Amino acid sequence: MNTRSNTRGARKAKGLASTSVTLAIVGGLIVAFSVNALAATSVGLGTADSFGVLAGSGITNTGPTTINGDIGTFPTTIITGLGSMTINGTNHAGDAVTQGAKNDLITAYNAAAGQASNQTISADLGGTTLVSGVYTSATSLGLTGTLTLNAAGNPNAAFIFQAGSTLTTAAGSRVALINGAQACNVFWQIGSSATLGTTTDFKGNILAMTSITLNNGAEVEGRVLARDGAVTLDTNRVIRPTCNNSSGGTPVAEIVYAANIGPLAQGLVCPWGGQFDGFGLCRGSGANSLMNPSPTPTPSATPATSPSATPTATVLTTTAPTATPAATPAVTPTRRPVVLTQILLKPQGGVETGRYGQR
Repeated sequence: MNTRSNTRGARKAKGLASTSVTLAIVGGLIVAFSVNALAATSVGLGTADSFGVLAGSGITNTGPTTINGDIGTFPTTIITGLGSMTINGTNHAGDAVTQGAKNDLITAYNAAAGQASNQTISADLGGTTLVSGVYTSATSLGLTGTLTLNAAGNPNAAFIFQAGSTLTTAAGSRVALINGAQACNVFWQIGSSATLGTTTDFKGNILAMTSITLNNGAEVEGRVLARDGAVTLDTNRVIRPTCNNSSGGTPVAEIVYAANIGPLAQGLVCPWGGQFDGFGLCRGSGANSLMNPSPTPTPSATPATSPSATPTATVLTTTAPTATPAATPAVTPTRRPVVLTQILLKPQGGVETGRYGQR
């Protein structure tokens, strides 16, 4: 195997982190690997992780709201509009679990605030694309339109936003995640309060010092966590995210259909979770049945029987012996012929950056 490396320098567009690209030649095929130099680290939430909504001075809801995750509020334990809420989790109200989660929220808030900034950002993030990093505004953050977060193929890429005061989104604004970015790794550390405009499609965990308001129809894939203030809801959906973590974001090349590359394929990961063997065949869960389908057995020959001999007056009737059945030929399993037409590059747990086929 021949390898060569090409390291790209820092790219200016909105604080792009540097990316190392390695090209490996496998059986005449060029396979590219890329590793992002992450400038931000994900924030541990402790026992607050299970919560979709967590408040300090109560939760108020209007209209049908769905929370996928636990809810709780402390020290003010009042929750109004509970009857129109669908909670796919536990209402901890102000119990010991909520109190522990509030303590962990403070720790998480301080951890997010303490990460070193990579770039100072403008007041409005609409129309921008950002890669993993820590982005800081000494005052307010706003969003009008679409903010795109690009993980560059690394599912562990973290995005930290630090605002000195407020976060406000305009109606219909959205946060888009591309190339493996995950809402669980996006954190909004807000120095006072956060307000999401109507029908905002928001991604990430909001950690606000004071209050959080979700206006009518706003949706959050993330968590709504207010340290001291209230959480106000109005016909919303809050979906607590889970991370699809890979082994440290190490990129893995997946050659889906392999032929004529022999031992060079060993160690590469199959799309079904197994590995290629020394013959370039994919072994593992579900792979053998696809690459080596069960052969159709040849039916056994029908034994031929000679008719009975005609008896004579002086000889007893005899029957000719039955013919020996033809031997059933041995069935040799055949491998399904495949030709590699393209390759799929996919960081483990990430998104594909190429396509593959078979003919």
